[in-house]
Amino acid sequence: MAEGKVVLAYSGGLDTSVIVKWLKEKYDYEVVAMTANVGQGDSELEGLEEKAIKTGASQIFIEDIREELVRDYIFPMIQSGAVYEGKYLLGTAIARPIIGKKLVEIAEKVGAKAVAHGATGKGNDQVRFEFAIKALNPYLKIIAPWREWKLQSRSDCMDYACSHGIPIPVTAEKPYSIDRNIWHISFEGGILEDPDREPEKDMYRMTVDPLDAPEQPEEVTISFEKGMPFAVNGQKMSPASLVEELNIIAGRHGVGRIDMVENRFLGMKSRGIYETPGGTLIMFAHRELEQYTIDRDTYHYKEGIALKYAEMIYYGLWFTPLREALDGFIQKTQEMVTGTIGLKLYKGNVNVSGRESIHTLYHHGMVTFEKDELFEQKDAQGFINLYGLPLTIRGMMKQKQKELREATGR
Repeated sequence: MAEGKVVLAYSGGLDTSVIVKWLKEKYDYEVVAMTANVGQGDSELEGLEEKAIKTGASQIFIEDIREELVRDYIFPMIQSGAVYEGKYLLGTAIARPIIGKKLVEIAEKVGAKAVAHGATGKGNDQVRFEFAIKALNPYLKIIAPWREWKLQSRSDCMDYACSHGIPIPVTAEKPYSIDRNIWHISFEGGILEDPDREPEKDMYRMTVDPLDAPEQPEEVTISFEKGMPFAVNGQKMSPASLVEELNIIAGRHGVGRIDMVENRFLGMKSRGIYETPGGTLIMFAHRELEQYTIDRDTYHYKEGIALKYAEMIYYGLWFTPLREALDGFIQKTQEMVTGTIGLKLYKGNVNVSGRESIHTLYHHGMVTFEKDELFEQKDAQGFINLYGLPLTIRGMMKQKQKELREATGR
């Protein structure tokens, strides 16, 4: 008789395949696998149930959460404008809170006393998963095998898998750590641990090499309502379908590749390669529409909020009062962010080809170099005198001090 049930966040990859066996050996738990379909692709989900059972799981739940992920997590992130360290569009990070949420839900459904995950002790994901679990059900025991077992590397895991007859999708020749969802795909480990080494050309999955992209540019429009994208080229789509469509369009033009060395939550630096084709277009278009419809002071203040929001997502602080409070501010800023942005894609580049919104604050009559009836140029003199008054007084003081030094010879 097993000592109880544990729900494992199961991908079918190297780590979690090994963990199923290890949990049974170490804790004598009945292992219930939970796989979140976040858009990793049919090839990764195919045969997963058979594999999980064959490896030792008593049952598996495969939860299709793509629409929920995009609607309730990714779209609010888009509205916030969150980008981590100027480059990372938070593809892995934004999916972790909802996976943690599903772990808790399945654990409560099957009466499990514990949950487990395959995140390593060096990475960010252990924090993201466990913060979500603690926030939603702090009474569940959390098991993180990488912090307990004697296996020290992926090579050790491969040896363990081979000795226990566990099929694995990783080889010693190309041991990338790959995480894919509907928003992006990331690559870490292996040869990529040398920051001076360029990624192999055939590594990329979602984008073509910009050098091999079409010789003619392609134009695409993205329409938003209150900061939420809802249509591509005038065609309304569900959240997940919209992202998938833009992934295809941007991918064929080589848009959305990122190679960066980032600061992990634990303090170390790591090198990651990311592909976020559709997300790059959406974030770019959303920012353009905000600049077109939000007043200066609100927009500038929101830029600071975006930095904090990105940090919170990266650190796994989704289920927190501060994130919910920031959402209140962000939602208010998005009330007029409705319209359509046209983009032109060409060999990895994105440029604006058009802007349209009934809420635009751009007024041609105000900025034209031609004669207009709205702005009296002579009024600018008073504006400059008032705003420059502190500088004028300071300048007068410095001038008086200079004259005094010259008069006294000091």
